[in-house]
Amino acid sequence: MKRYVAVAAAAGLLALSGCGDNAASSAEAQKTLKVSFWPDNPTFSCIDPFQVYWIESRSIIRNFADSLTDQDPATGKIVPWLATSWEISKDGLTYTFKLRDGVTFANGKKLDAQAVADNVKGWIETVKATNGAAYGASYIQGLTGATVVDPLTVELDLSKPNSSFLQATSTTNLAITDPAEFALTPADRCTGKGVVGSGLFALDHYTAKVETVLTKRAGYAWGSALSTNTGEAKLDKVLFNYVAEDSVRTGNLVSGATDVAWPRNPFSPQDETLITKSGDKVEKRALPGVAYNLYGNTTAGHPLADPLIRQALNKAIDRKTYATTIFGADYPTVEGPFETTTPYFTSLAAKLAYDPEGAKKILDQAGWVPGADGIRAKAGKQLTIDYPITVGAAGPELLQAQLKQVGIDLKLRTLTTAQQVTYLKEGSYDLTSTYFTRADPGALQFILNPEVANSKALATNATTPDVTKKVQDLFAKALQTTDEKQTEQAYAELQDYLVDQSVTIPLFERVQKAGVSSKVHGFAFTSESFLKLNDVTKD
Repeated sequence: MKRYVAVAAAAGLLALSGCGDNAASSAEAQKTLKVSFWPDNPTFSCIDPFQVYWIESRSIIRNFADSLTDQDPATGKIVPWLATSWEISKDGLTYTFKLRDGVTFANGKKLDAQAVADNVKGWIETVKATNGAAYGASYIQGLTGATVVDPLTVELDLSKPNSSFLQATSTTNLAITDPAEFALTPADRCTGKGVVGSGLFALDHYTAKVETVLTKRAGYAWGSALSTNTGEAKLDKVLFNYVAEDSVRTGNLVSGATDVAWPRNPFSPQDETLITKSGDKVEKRALPGVAYNLYGNTTAGHPLADPLIRQALNKAIDRKTYATTIFGADYPTVEGPFETTTPYFTSLAAKLAYDPEGAKKILDQAGWVPGADGIRAKAGKQLTIDYPITVGAAGPELLQAQLKQVGIDLKLRTLTTAQQVTYLKEGSYDLTSTYFTRADPGALQFILNPEVANSKALATNATTPDVTKKVQDLFAKALQTTDEKQTEQAYAELQDYLVDQSVTIPLFERVQKAGVSSKVHGFAFTSESFLKLNDVTKD
């Protein structure tokens, strides 16, 4: 009898011990958020704020590296963050920032005026070291240096006014990091070596194409007022991994293996239905900046050199059907060259209305006559447009079918890796597509203004010299001023002009969607439509 009691008591202790282990494991799971991203950049993996353009990496960076200012996703307004206030000189050449006292980097170093000035120096040197390839180069146009006024006051100097610069100080790419990182090579910094921010999490490690881990920072107390929680994170750890297959990423979410599924393209309607029927949520917000636009090659010898054909192309696209067919019934229809979340956005939906009869009329007037197969021809030559695409492009076959209805033959040509690098420079295309993610309309100049464009070839090919001059003048009017009304007026005029001239042919709105577990609360997007973790908790 005594032996039985002893065995029973031992079993009870084992059971209690097991419950304790399970409880500890459960608590740890509640404090750890698991996020599955689209695969890391296959050619340029990087976690250094100033250099990287990959949206997933910038989303991670936003949570371990703070910026001088923050931007309200709802209004586009710039608000204090690391800087408590700022002044802009009347000539628009000097920005003076007053910094928050007591801020530190994750390694304990002070974030003061000297640290900001050293970051500015580091950015400028990085642009030179990378021959302008660092993505942050587009954010510091005209920035010449910084001067420390006192420990908590720093002046940033520009060579010419740039009304986009204040917004630039709110972005992930101009996040302030420990200046010691700039002693390393740009390539080393891309691996995460030496990259230390002042955010509510610290970068534990970044293993390109495998995983990234953030850990909670004790003592964090300087979040911007755009978060309900401006103090320490409510999570202890965030694990990011990279999953190639959309269906696998969705399956991991609904099974509970991951907490957030973050696709690069929007979920398929089937996956979105599966997520919501499983009790989880789909959060969504349009990525700000330039919409997914088509751009014609207007150089001599290409069909889209004729503005009438470009105008017909704009009228021939049924954008609403395109959006709902490719991305789902509730997907928004693009309304202009910019996304709806971009400051100074103007809806041009009426000008972009589907008008196939109008397209046919324009082509008739231009002398393009339908042939027996329905494809139009002129002087014995069919109206064929060469449209190079990459593997996984969204809905090119539907676009092809829509254009065929008005007699335009859209030839789809899937590019090899080698061709992707050279086709723009060689001009071996009639139509191409691109976009730019930034919560400021000035982003479009890095596509269309040859003086600053990321691809000078695309910018040069997309417009004739007279149109280029007009576009540059409108950008100058918008950017080289401290008068917000003038900026607003210039961007409104620019959007009208781009559509009237069919310089940009908007195809679809770029919407960032995220599948979020029902156990996760406080999910939010930043103004850049990146993941913001300040208020996130997990049951």
